[in-house]
Amino acid sequence: MPRMDLQSGVIALVLLAVAFAIIAILSGLRTIRSARKMTFYRLRRQRETTGWRLLGLAVFLLVMAVVMPVYGLPMAYEYFPPSPTPLLTPTITLVPPITLTPTITLSPTTTDTPLVSDTPTASATPFIPAAILAQFTSVVTPDPDVVFSPLLFTTAGGSYPAVAPSTAFQNPVGHLYAIFSYDHMLPGVQWTALWLRDGQLVNPDSIPWNGATGGYGFTDWNPSPDKWTPGIYDVQIFVGQRFIISGRFIVQGDAPTVTPTSTPSRTSTPFRTSSPSDSPTPRVTPSTVPTSTP
Repeated sequence: MPRMDLQSGVIALVLLAVAFAIIAILSGLRTIRSARKMTFYRLRRQRETTGWRLLGLAVFLLVMAVVMPVYGLPMAYEYFPPSPTPLLTPTITLVPPITLTPTITLSPTTTDTPLVSDTPTASATPFIPAAILAQFTSVVTPDPDVVFSPLLFTTAGGSYPAVAPSTAFQNPVGHLYAIFSYDHMLPGVQWTALWLRDGQLVNPDSIPWNGATGGYGFTDWNPSPDKWTPGIYDVQIFVGQRFIISGRFIVQGDAPTVTPTSTPSRTSTPFRTSSPSDSPTPRVTPSTVPTSTP
């Protein structure tokens, strides 16, 4: 059997007081009317006094009916503090679905052995290759609360917010920017941006952070036109060795080919040299030798 709480008890008392007050009013009025018909003065006065007492009792009951919920309930809670009522938690009974029993089990015949590669791929967990880790120069520990916004790709410069960002670019692409906002960066902490095409690293960029603790920045790539090979490109951002965020875009259309041009080389210009001229044949000049005459 459920127990009645204080509030329910007060409401019951109010209803009883109102009911008894109505009964007292009706009885008092009936007694006063009947007293007027009596002949003897003393009996008439007693009957009228009884009627007025009943009316006074009715007024008292009505006052109590108003006072009890306003002042009586808070006073009762001071002596009998309410206890929390446990709520019934509805339970849901799940009906198990019908389980289909497989009849034919295919046994794998070929097991692919994953190849260990030093180049991060788009499907694997992003990481920094060991060759780039060896080039780290910073010893600053990154802030664990560092945060970067999603990358926005555009060819309209490195201003923020990004102008006409897109995720698909048509060759020739040209100079491409990956723009972001950031917070809780520490000066001097090593940060790395890896550009990958179809999972292959094409542009690594890793330097100590030389910006503010919060604001916006970008990482860019401006290769020769023939380097923008069609495919899916990923840009991965790291702070220290912790992966922060990545973005992806697509390059469509064949990359323009670079036409080789001949480089002019210096050639020696032939010049005329003077041929040796014929020198006159020396002639012997006879000299006169004095002879003695016998």
